[in-house]
Amino acid sequence: MNVTGQTVRSLLLAFAWSGRETEGEQATERLANGRSTLRSAFSITPFVRGLCGRGLCGALAVLAVSVLAPLPALAAKYAAIVVDARTGEVLHEENADTLTYPASLTKMMTLYLTFDALDEGRLRLDQALPVSAWAEAQSPTKLGLRAGKTLRVEQAILGLVTKSANDASVVLAEALGGSEAKFAEMMTRKARELGMRNTVFRNSNGLPNMQQVTTARDFSILSRAMLSDHSRYYPYFSRRAFVYGGRSLNNHNRLMSRYEGMDGIKTGYTVASGFNLAASAVRDGRRLVAVVLGGKSAASRDARMEAILDKAFDKPSRGSEAPVVARAGDEDAPRATAKGRPSAKPETIAQLASTVSTPAAVRPPARARDEDADTKVDGSKWGVQVGAFSTREASKRALSQATKQAPFLLRAAKPAVTPVKANGATVYRARMVGLDEGTARKVCSELTRSGHRCVPVSPNEKL
Repeated sequence: MNVTGQTVRSLLLAFAWSGRETEGEQATERLANGRSTLRSAFSITPFVRGLCGRGLCGALAVLAVSVLAPLPALAAKYAAIVVDARTGEVLHEENADTLTYPASLTKMMTLYLTFDALDEGRLRLDQALPVSAWAEAQSPTKLGLRAGKTLRVEQAILGLVTKSANDASVVLAEALGGSEAKFAEMMTRKARELGMRNTVFRNSNGLPNMQQVTTARDFSILSRAMLSDHSRYYPYFSRRAFVYGGRSLNNHNRLMSRYEGMDGIKTGYTVASGFNLAASAVRDGRRLVAVVLGGKSAASRDARMEAILDKAFDKPSRGSEAPVVARAGDEDAPRATAKGRPSAKPETIAQLASTVSTPAAVRPPARARDEDADTKVDGSKWGVQVGAFSTREASKRALSQATKQAPFLLRAAKPAVTPVKANGATVYRARMVGLDEGTARKVCSELTRSGHRCVPVSPNEKL
């Protein structure tokens, strides 16, 4: 068998940087932990298994040190950010633009693209996907899939959000991209579309790769996008357990069982990244997303997440796109303003500039139905108001998000953006109209549970 230096280097890299995501696990695995660890890390190659069988695992460990020693690495650094999910206002940040490794937070983008495919009809939840040898060979944590078998799409989704299964992630990647490498390119392109300017993906699951980097700010952007673009699938992230192969697999995010209002999103861990968590919680109709990267342990990471969320929930939102009018007809409310904060430039890393060919782009605003013109409607019908905003585009985005959050209830409604005067300034009321009273109240109940503001509008109130 012809084994090149690059082959050995790639295999040893996967071993030496490996890290399980199981909560409570020690933060470091040493290279000389024994031949059983090496056999697991190199199960993909009969060549390496043969060497271990001849008692040469110790020599491979020494080789790992010598081969990997010259490779630069980013040290795990603490970073955090808390953002109002609806307005995008940053309520807390620390090292939010420092480059680090995403670990299994990577799977959030794999799931985002999977949900895209489901919405577009390219995948079905009950569709059986083939398991390749490459998927089977992934390091733990995993479901233990076998090449030649199949995995249903919904099983793969649940495997990612609960067990953080690396093999299931590759199954989805290969189904959507043809290969994991091509899927990683799709992931990076989508990151640019969403505004994640400092993120590069090289695989679908977050297993160690020095070119796969991100920032806390970028993953707060992805968290908000998941909530606004794929709200119908977001409840998957709240699953506490998933039964597969006769085993009950518990969700790694243990804060969901003790932090008021938390209902997702994803944990992550490798030795290089430290303990990561992207989370979302809603209290009193207000939803926040938060990201903590580089925790020294699962316990300290969770404690820090609780602390920054508690502090942020005590702050009133002042986002530039926050509703100026909280209640229908209250045109005299003061206009809310906030200073914009451009994303800071990341710490330099050669791979970020040299390996991404897709130009950075600002995510285009979501489109509400019939958004090119204000809609005239029958005034005898009920409606719902989701806010009044300082710009027309902000009102249209709010209507688009509301439609995605309650698509069934709002299927027959029409968007209406109406300019009104408030304290000498123009604000734009955002309403969905053409409903009966019962449906209007159900819509507001659904939107409020999801962290959106909403009030029913009766036919007696002026449009």
